[in-house]
Amino acid sequence: MLKYDASTIEDDQDQGLEIEVDDDDDRDPKPIVRRVRAKTIAMKRLTKEELRIGALLYPERSYWRPKSRGECANVARPCPYVSCKYHLYIDVNPATGSIKINFPDLEVWELQHSCALDVASQGGITLEEVGEILNLTRERIRQVEVRGLMKLKEHGGEELLAYLARASE
Repeated sequence: MLKYDASTIEDDQDQGLEIEVDDDDDRDPKPIVRRVRAKTIAMKRLTKEELRIGALLYPERSYWRPKSRGECANVARPCPYVSCKYHLYIDVNPATGSIKINFPDLEVWELQHSCALDVASQGGITLEEVGEILNLTRERIRQVEVRGLMKLKEHGGEELLAYLARASE
């Protein structure tokens, strides 16, 4: 059983974690830890003035960033290229332009895992571990997995699923 004292709970709350403690029990309290939910910034809700200020503060710049897995393999971790489509800190919806900040309570350099490709290269992990890495629930990860398998079945047929099952063994 984990033991939590008042200073540990305060430290967790300072990091943006919500802690609930059941005081009815005489044993050591078992806190319920909930991660901070992801935040979405909808581009259509921003005013023209906010967009103008954002463009002035953060002008587009061309700088080197990796274009393939081979180029980014030797880049320092956590990965500093947040604009990469494999980076786990933010997601951009190409249809609406909205930005989803997956870990609003953390800075980019505080992420334990910053690249989806790094996580994939580790091999198979549990739904709980994937959920922790992506700041999603186990159930949501299961739903995404089922949806992805359905898409593979639609586009590649049973042969592709059988091949993938054999390859993962």
